Amino acid sequence: MANPTGESNREVLRLEFDRRLMLQFRGSVVTSDAGLLAYRELDDALGLSALAGETLADARTGKNGRHGLVGMFRQSVFGRLAGYEDVNDAERLRRDPAMRWVVGGRAAISGAASPSQIGRFETRWLAAEKNLSALADLSGRWIDRVHSRRPPRGILLDMDSSVSPTHDEQEKSCWNGHYECTCYHPLFLFNQFGDLERCALRPGNVHSADGWESVLKPVLARYKGRVSRIYFRGDAGFANPEIYDCLEAEGLKYAIRLPTNRVLQERIAHLLTRPVGRPPNAVRRFYASFRYQAGSRRKPRRVVAKVEWHVGELYPRVGFIVTNMARRAENVVAFYNKRGTCEQYIKEGKGAINWTRLSCRSFAANAVRLQLHALAYNLGNFLRTLATPEPIKDWSLTTLKEKLIKIGAKVVAHARYVAFQMAEVAIPRSSFADILRMIAALRAPPLSSTA
Repeated sequence: MANPTGESNREVLRLEFDRRLMLQFRGSVVTSDAGLLAYRELDDALGLSALAGETLADARTGKNGRHGLVGMFRQSVFGRLAGYEDVNDAERLRRDPAMRWVVGGRAAISGAASPSQIGRFETRWLAAEKNLSALADLSGRWIDRVHSRRPPRGILLDMDSSVSPTHDEQEKSCWNGHYECTCYHPLFLFNQFGDLERCALRPGNVHSADGWESVLKPVLARYKGRVSRIYFRGDAGFANPEIYDCLEAEGLKYAIRLPTNRVLQERIAHLLTRPVGRPPNAVRRFYASFRYQAGSRRKPRRVVAKVEWHVGELYPRVGFIVTNMARRAENVVAFYNKRGTCEQYIKEGKGAINWTRLSCRSFAANAVRLQLHALAYNLGNFLRTLATPEPIKDWSLTTLKEKLIKIGAKVVAHARYVAFQMAEVAIPRSSFADILRMIAALRAPPLSSTA
């Protein structure tokens, strides 16, 4: 590094419109991501990166490793949280003071990992079968840490698939007629807090429910015996008798959208006739509930139907839901309609974390990238749900990134400490202090000493 401190020996730049202004480029003494330090504090309070260090295996041999596995893991996750999803971004981040202190250890003084080091870490070490499997489990283990501080009364699981467009000749990239692009087709499972319980990368041409067992069953196994009430929601892509059987065997209540067919339409024929009289200006809704057994199913199940007549439309809007819940039909529909929050979480992952950025050539490396994106998303969501004061409680992950993470700061090093002089613009000192206070309350109490 020509200028390890980031200071330039060249003369300052001056602006002609006002010669009192000078421009100095000192990249190692300023940062635009000082808010990452709050997330690093949350990471330490919950022991998240430490848990990753206990789970992942370091594939390096010898004693010349400059950066520890936990430090490189933090650089990969926190970099994505701040919006740097490419390995090449490590060239700048390795000198950024906020990232250096987030990584910790020797990185705080000498710099974080280089692009080549991060590239080997993500595409070789983490892409190994054992580490990739551990990464897939890590989101759930992080959520268990959160639940140990905030025990839930019940768990509501929403499953949905999404699209990650691909380019060039990426392994297992296929054309998807529904999305009309060449892509991957990842599968996601969220809980009611917006935490991503588990995800899996899949080829682009698979069905929406393909591989649901590998995503859903490990999560159910984690909660078995710990949570008494678990609910499941899914769209029509998950209307599968095998899924019904699994959920019923595990004692889950579920509501899954059911594709319409001629038999179902006949069961509600009395609701499909336009009501007599002058139509009101408001939408008219009618509900029905009945037992239905398709030819491929072993037993009949309850189906709830909703029929909506909208002003100015010739035909009604019809929807069917298969469920094992005993609630009134309109309450089942209201419960299912809240599944839209799952789609919002996916949009946040795309917008704030950019987890559709899967640009590696090998499928395993892209699967690693998706899991690292998922961990970055969860870390961001943990702070939003656990440690945001009332004035910013409703901020999205994108807003938190733009206003909390992207705080500019000047770094002043003294003999005994380092000071980040934070810009007080979008987040005042009082709000940042409240965030740190709420994080401190999440720390596990110290073990009492025994005589």
